[in-house]
Amino acid sequence: MSGKVERVFVDFNDTVRRGDLLAELNTDILRLRREQQHAAVLRAGANYRLQLISYNNQLALAERNLISDFELLTSQTNLENLEADLAVAEANLRSIDTEINQFAFITSPIDGVVLDRRINEGDTVSDSSATGTTGIFTIAENVTEMRIEANIGELDVASIYRGQAVRFTLESMPGRRFNGVVENIRMVPVMINNIVNYTVIIRVDNPDGSLYPGMTCAVEFIVARSENTLVIPNAALRFQPSSLSREEIEEKVFFADLELMDYEQRERALAEREQEQANGSTRTNGNQRTGIIALLTGGTRNVRAVAVQAQARAIGSQEGIRYLWYFNDSGSLEVMQVRIGIITASATEIITSADLEGRQFISRERL
Repeated sequence: MSGKVERVFVDFNDTVRRGDLLAELNTDILRLRREQQHAAVLRAGANYRLQLISYNNQLALAERNLISDFELLTSQTNLENLEADLAVAEANLRSIDTEINQFAFITSPIDGVVLDRRINEGDTVSDSSATGTTGIFTIAENVTEMRIEANIGELDVASIYRGQAVRFTLESMPGRRFNGVVENIRMVPVMINNIVNYTVIIRVDNPDGSLYPGMTCAVEFIVARSENTLVIPNAALRFQPSSLSREEIEEKVFFADLELMDYEQRERALAEREQEQANGSTRTNGNQRTGIIALLTGGTRNVRAVAVQAQARAIGSQEGIRYLWYFNDSGSLEVMQVRIGIITASATEIITSADLEGRQFISRERL
């Protein structure tokens, strides 16, 4: 309904229950209309009762054949018309009563918290059928359970699935990390700066109410996790000593590979090497591969990956094989073969049977 706001009973952040009174519209005009409509009901009722008496008289005369059938039918029609007018007047009166008793009193449809109030006392509101109307209250049903709408590029959305663990941070709360779970992936594409994105809905618990609606955050989707694992800085895996020639590096790498082979593999590798040397060929190193960069949680040994692709250099030709350089007891450079797992932005998981913990590896050199 339309009308002037008489009183407002709630403000921002107020907790309300279903049925609580939020605001009241002025009903002075409505009450005047009710009086007018009540008078219209009385007038329609009086006309109906008068016509009912006339019809009964006409009916008695018709039974004694003192009037024609046309006169009786005319009287009956007038009675039915006045009965309909009375019904319309009563319905209009009930409509005004409904506006006064219900529409003029705006109540909360749910239990929740008032996030926004767009009216003040004295403002005029329009009914919902008018063009350009907006809501006068915004109520959140449960601010302890919120959601994030994250825009994910088409290259990364394939790594996201329902139930996936998520963590996020806010610039307004430095040092705090929050967790969530992927609830849904909307299939409707959204163009942002000519890049196709998809909206991912993330469910978040907010028991202490520290998260407010409309906040922005940086989201990380955990696509892989390894706990209680050994990690090493990425620089150590990329290092190659400048003091050794290419042939010397290849020689040391070859014998590092031999240490992890069984007898038959070792004999076969030695025979192939002798054949290559006889043919004047050299062993090819330095292949490129695409890895998955992850983020390393500080203070723990938990490695969690995010879907970001990057180029990771490797010396070995086998997938997941890298080499670490170190000084042996006599001070000479040596190399060790290791198998890697999750690669992070700064560190890499080491999966190997050798005991590496506590050993010092070279990550850079002073030139």
